Amino acid sequence: MDVMLIPGFWLDASSWQQVTPLLEEAGHRVHPLTLPGLESVDADRSSIGLRDHVDAVVAAVDALEGEVVLVGHSGGGAIAHGVADARPDRIARVVYVDAGPLGEGNAINAELPIEGHDVPLPGWSEFSDEDLVDLTDDLRESFRARAIPEPARVATDPMELSDERRFDVPITVIACEFPSSMLTEWIAAGSPFTLELAKVKHVDYVDLPTGHWPQFTKPVQLGQAIVAAIGR
Repeated sequence: MDVMLIPGFWLDASSWQQVTPLLEEAGHRVHPLTLPGLESVDADRSSIGLRDHVDAVVAAVDALEGEVVLVGHSGGGAIAHGVADARPDRIARVVYVDAGPLGEGNAINAELPIEGHDVPLPGWSEFSDEDLVDLTDDLRESFRARAIPEPARVATDPMELSDERRFDVPITVIACEFPSSMLTEWIAAGSPFTLELAKVKHVDYVDLPTGHWPQFTKPVQLGQAIVAAIGR
């Protein structure tokens, strides 16, 4: 199976380097992606929006034959959902890593501090305690050293969706910060941020207790969870 790994904010393809070998050992063809504007700290991000990231992954899907599994971490999950909307007949499964599908008209995170056309990685005090579980001082240092500013419009642009066949694409949610039981409770309560998730017809949940960046804090367990999800 061709598997595309879509990084979350501030990260490029190399952020998956500890996860990729487990997928390859399971026999999959793995495609970790670097999205537009994340090529380097000096890249021009002034004209890049959410649609550009979705279109870049759609183009990567179109360059392959057969079905593709999408794995989206954090904000990359919203991009994966946009791709499932654009190519519902090509996506075998979407695996959301501490993420979920983003609904029409919603932004990934319009509250992040913007500097010009960029969203730099904020200070750690801006994150919740749940975000930072298992993220040691050494991991924080290496994360900050690799971090690339996110294009501001990727964070603030409203999601555009058009094909309800996206709800037919099976998904797996790997829950890290909060247990999956809380997600199902939020769905039952009609929480706004779970409305899109509630419409998906085939959902599996996997609990991987750690912080928001399991590719750094628990890469082996994350790789195993992704392999198991693909096997479904």
